[in-house]
Amino acid sequence: MAYILTEENSIANKFIAELRDAKVQGDRMRFRKNIERLGQIFAYEISKTFHYQEEEIETPLGIANVSTSKNRIVIASILRAGLAMHHGLLSYFDEADNAFISAYRKHHKDGTFEINLEYVTCPELNDSILILTDPMLATGASFAAALDVLGKYGTPKEIHLVTVIASSHGIGYLKRINSRCKIWTGAIDEELTAKSYIVPGLGDAGDLLYGEKLQE
Repeated sequence: MAYILTEENSIANKFIAELRDAKVQGDRMRFRKNIERLGQIFAYEISKTFHYQEEEIETPLGIANVSTSKNRIVIASILRAGLAMHHGLLSYFDEADNAFISAYRKHHKDGTFEINLEYVTCPELNDSILILTDPMLATGASFAAALDVLGKYGTPKEIHLVTVIASSHGIGYLKRINSRCKIWTGAIDEELTAKSYIVPGLGDAGDLLYGEKLQE
């Protein structure tokens, strides 16, 4: 299952257009803010899938019947690019627990790469709603590696994967290896380059968010 924001017209289209636009990307603060805003929109959309129950709330003037959700949410982000989206999700799910995974591509001279995991911090995941985020879903390898290592911390009752731009190849791969995951994305692009970068995509999200890094 994949939910695609741009299948319906909304303000999210503007944020995604600015994220893709090379003329706007030079404004690093705006780039971060737009990804944070998308995190908030995704949080709102994901919240519609939760189970709610009615309860009575006492106001200064009487009793109000409201529907609330008591789920325990864990927001997990792949460092470093996932931080801005994490902040947006957390601003809505403000009582959520948090997990962080340091994962990156280690490229080889033959053009292949592997995903290196160097650091994980995570609470217990049993019976939680896990929301895992990374701005780009290209091959799906980073998400798969993160899900594998997070499995050591328990079994969530729901898993939501959140990304700004996804490739159809990556979505298909993740559906095959973990059919439980619900995938939320701003848009889906069809093409991957020989080095597994999404086309048209938006470039290197981590560099655009936080500055270029030295390559090994």
